Amino acid sequence: MIGSQPSPFHRGRSGPSLGAATRVLMTLDAVGGVWRYALDLASSLRSRGFEFIFAGFGPQPSPEQRDEAERLGRLVWLDAPLDWMVADERMLDSIAPCLEGLVESEEVDLVHLNLPSQAAGLRLPVPVLVVSHSCVVTWFAVVRGTPVPMEWLWQEKRNRAGFDVADAVIAPSISHASMLRQCYAPMQMIEVVHNGARPAVRALEKAEFVFAAGRWWDDGKNGAVLDAVAPISEWPVVMAGANQGPNGQHLDITHVDWRGPLPHGQTRALMGRAAIVCSPSIYEPFGLVPLEAASTQAALVLADIPTYRELWGGAAEFFDPRDPKALATAINRLVRDPDRREELAARAYARSMSYSLNVQAEAMAEIYSRIIADRRLIRSA
Repeated sequence: MIGSQPSPFHRGRSGPSLGAATRVLMTLDAVGGVWRYALDLASSLRSRGFEFIFAGFGPQPSPEQRDEAERLGRLVWLDAPLDWMVADERMLDSIAPCLEGLVESEEVDLVHLNLPSQAAGLRLPVPVLVVSHSCVVTWFAVVRGTPVPMEWLWQEKRNRAGFDVADAVIAPSISHASMLRQCYAPMQMIEVVHNGARPAVRALEKAEFVFAAGRWWDDGKNGAVLDAVAPISEWPVVMAGANQGPNGQHLDITHVDWRGPLPHGQTRALMGRAAIVCSPSIYEPFGLVPLEAASTQAALVLADIPTYRELWGGAAEFFDPRDPKALATAINRLVRDPDRREELAARAYARSMSYSLNVQAEAMAEIYSRIIADRRLIRSA
C-alpha cells in the first residue's frame, strides 16, 4: 500500500471523541467519474465535521491526481483491481481483508464504498454505505439489451452480496435506482442523492463549436455517433477524452477535432467556451458532463434516455442516440436559432443550481450521521 502521512487525529475504539472529526474511509479509482465524485464530495463534507481516508483501486493515479487527493485526506493505493477490469472473481478476494485492516488501523467511523462489490464479504463494526454509480449488470441491460454474459454472472452475485451488507444504498438518479431494482430484485430501499459539480468560475465568451467529453472507449458513452455526425454538423465537433480503455477497448475517431485525454481543468476550460455541449450516452446513471456544461451556460444536446429526461427535461434538446441524422438535426437546429440556443442555455443553467455540491453534501452528511447513529443503537441494545 502506498499512502501519505498518517492523520493527526487520534480516538479510542469507542468512536470519535468530543470535537473530533468523523472519519470516513472512501474508495475511489483514477479511471472514470468516481474520482471527481469522491474528491468533490469530500471537499464539501470536510467543513461539516468529516475527514477522509481514500482507498484507491485499479490503475495508479497520475501525480496530479495524487496531489489533489492528498490535499483533502490520506490516500492509500491498494494492490487490488476494479471489478469490471477482471475476468476471475478470485482476484477480488483481497479487498475485504484490506478494507477491514484499514478500518482498524485508521480508526474509521464509517465506510463509503463507490463500488457495491467492494462490500461483499465485509465484517465490520462500523456502518457501510455503498453507491452504485454504474455496474456491469445494468450496463449490459441498457447498452446490449441482454443479461450479463454467463462468464460475468459473478458480477451480479458479488454486487448483490454488497447491497445486502450495506447499511445504506445510494443511486445518483431515480432512473438508475429503477434499473437497479429491475436487475437486482428484490432490493433494499435505495435512496437517491443527485450528484453535484463545481460551478464554472465564470461564463466565458462562447465560440461556435460543439463540445463533448467522455471515456470514448466505453460503448455506453456512444462516441461513434459524434464521429459520424461531424461531417454533417454545421459547426465543428470537438471531443476530449481517452479512446483507449484499460482492457484494450478502442474507438476509432477520424472526423471530429479530437483533443485526446485532458486534465479536468483543461476539459472544463474548453467546455466553457463551447456554445453547444453534447452528451450522446446510451448508458448514464447520472452524467456529470451535462451538469458541468450547464454551469457554463452552454446549450445542451442530450441523448434521449431516461436519466437525461429525468434531470434535464425542458432544459435541453434531445435526440435518438443511435441515429447520427437525428443528432445532426438537433445540433443544426440550435446553430440556426440563436434565440433558442440562448433560451436552452439559460434553462440549463437554472436547472444546474439544483444539482449543487452543497445540496449533495447536505444529503450525504445526513445519511452518514443517521447510519452511524443507527449502528450505535444496535450495539447498545
